[in-house]
Amino acid sequence: MKLTMRWYGEDDPVTLDRIRQIPTMTGIVSAVYDVKPGGVWSEESIAKIKKSAADHGLEFEVVESVPVPEDIKLGNSNAREFTENYCENLKRLGKAGVKCVCYNFMPVFDWLRSELKKIQPDGANALAYDQKTVEAMDPLKGDLALPGWDASYTKEQLKDLIGQYHKLGEEGLWENLATFLKKVIPAAREAGIKMAIHPDDPPWGLFGLPRIVTNTPNLERLLSTVDDVHNGLTFCTGSLGADVNNDLVKMADHFAERIHFAHLRNILITGDRRFEEVGHPSKSGSFDMYGIVRALVKKGFDGYVRPDHGRMIWGEDGRKGYGLYDRALGAAYLAGLFEAAEKELGK
Repeated sequence: MKLTMRWYGEDDPVTLDRIRQIPTMTGIVSAVYDVKPGGVWSEESIAKIKKSAADHGLEFEVVESVPVPEDIKLGNSNAREFTENYCENLKRLGKAGVKCVCYNFMPVFDWLRSELKKIQPDGANALAYDQKTVEAMDPLKGDLALPGWDASYTKEQLKDLIGQYHKLGEEGLWENLATFLKKVIPAAREAGIKMAIHPDDPPWGLFGLPRIVTNTPNLERLLSTVDDVHNGLTFCTGSLGADVNNDLVKMADHFAERIHFAHLRNILITGDRRFEEVGHPSKSGSFDMYGIVRALVKKGFDGYVRPDHGRMIWGEDGRKGYGLYDRALGAAYLAGLFEAAEKELGK
């Protein structure tokens, strides 16, 4: 596997010279952030990220993400043009040496949390989710202010989008995902890129919106839609594991051959659809992190790994979930798990 770290560009307070000092770190995961979803990334912007990484002894082989516009998810009149632009981005990224692209198909909202600074017993603070808090914020009745969603929508735009998705439903979203994959996966194959869809976070419906990348049957359906190794998964333990019905060790074993990117982190489940993010080690939360890593190693996983959302510790205050210190600790922990599993299994 290759250990990587998310980097948000030149404005990221976690700088490349600090990332390079994390033991066994091989590269960064980044993207072009100044182009709206559906647009084409310039070759110059892509090359600039690659050069910045290389100047610090790091690779740029993973993009997270090339956003999928709502037009594609809804299958409206702009979907064909935006899908063609998406394929052009893959072509340009492949030319620049990118080998994996993470993306998601979540309607309207990306990841959602109800709290950004949940204070933990040791004084750290972290992201947290409480379904009751989320349900109390109805975007169709009042102003919505939840962490993790695109606040650029006006109230009327948000209502309109949600209404369109209500009409579309789950099967409609599945159909539009299939249309997207049937066009994009051949382009990815030609570009030498493995696509890795990110699970819905959290993995259940919100505000009546359909969410379909949530569990084993749905992941199987997704992979069989275009049965090609270039149609793969981002195995995000924090997203999938929020649903207690998802057995992460079994899922890692079952899907290992189609997992191209792994976001490995722990959460502590504190109730029904309630959780908070904690340190990466198994004893900090609800997951068997070694069991997950061992399952991946046993099946020959050789993709990319990154520590995911970290707590804010040691007085750090930065991009919520993406500070340096806790993610660096997580990276070192994950490197140790992989080394132990590889030695145990003789890999």
